[in-house]
Amino acid sequence: MVIVLGAYTRLTDAGLGCPDWPGCYGHLVVPQSEELVNAANAAFPERPVEQEKAWNEMIHRYFASALGLLIVAIAILSWRNRAEQKPIKLPLFLVALVIFQGMLGMWTVTLNLLPVVVMGHLLGGFTVLSCLLLLYLRLTPYRAPTGDAHLGKYATYALVGIAVVVVQIALGGWVSANYAALACTEFPICEGNWSSRLDFAGAFSVPEAQDYEFGAHDYAERMTMHIVHRIGAVITFAYLCWLGLSLYVKASSSLIKGLSLLMLLVLVVQVVLGISNVVFSLPLAVAVMHNAVAACLLLVMVTIAYTLMRKI
Repeated sequence: MVIVLGAYTRLTDAGLGCPDWPGCYGHLVVPQSEELVNAANAAFPERPVEQEKAWNEMIHRYFASALGLLIVAIAILSWRNRAEQKPIKLPLFLVALVIFQGMLGMWTVTLNLLPVVVMGHLLGGFTVLSCLLLLYLRLTPYRAPTGDAHLGKYATYALVGIAVVVVQIALGGWVSANYAALACTEFPICEGNWSSRLDFAGAFSVPEAQDYEFGAHDYAERMTMHIVHRIGAVITFAYLCWLGLSLYVKASSSLIKGLSLLMLLVLVVQVVLGISNVVFSLPLAVAVMHNAVAACLLLVMVTIAYTLMRKI
């Protein structure tokens, strides 16, 4: 929910819906009365109150805060039950991670959507989600059949797959943070003389600006970001297809076969959503789902890697 709400906040241009942190115009809720709205506008004349955007931002913060409290509760329970050989390092790491994630959320606002921070906040959210799943898997007493022991060698390939997915997510985050999702409006090839306008150095730099809302890069740089993300998508699709089909063909258990098919299904859905973003000019629902399904793909990859490394 936090990841989906974060994507929704970003895609509705509500990242600065509340120009301060952790409250909203100095309050724990969005100012509602005329008196409070006038006071907020006077305090932040460069960011007058927009109720819808402010609520999008605050609802995301409420859910993020609830998640942080749940993770602290998990860590406390893990510490209390450490004598029962329950995981303790991972819950404590999660507490540190969610604190840092909160700081990234603060910097996202205070640094006016600095792209590096926005992308880091995205990756931090995916990392928290992955670690929570990893903790769940560690507490789940399942085993893969011994007939799949020969698949252990694919654990390394699965870890590489996780790295490929994370890089692709980072590229997507960079595209989104720099408002480059519609830099190319044609598919499969970008429009016009795109090949002569590529600017890799500019695309992956951070220009100086007072405010990064709606982007600070020129068109050529944004187009380059978009094209690199598309190339990454092709590489990711090819590698995960090979990995999924290889595991499905060589596995004997329904567990590994099922995970392989699930990964391939999620991968195809993600590609369709990515194409739809371009063809239909970034519909809000599709763009949010593209983010959510990326999280699902990462979760499936973590499950496959963990199963191959620890459960066979």
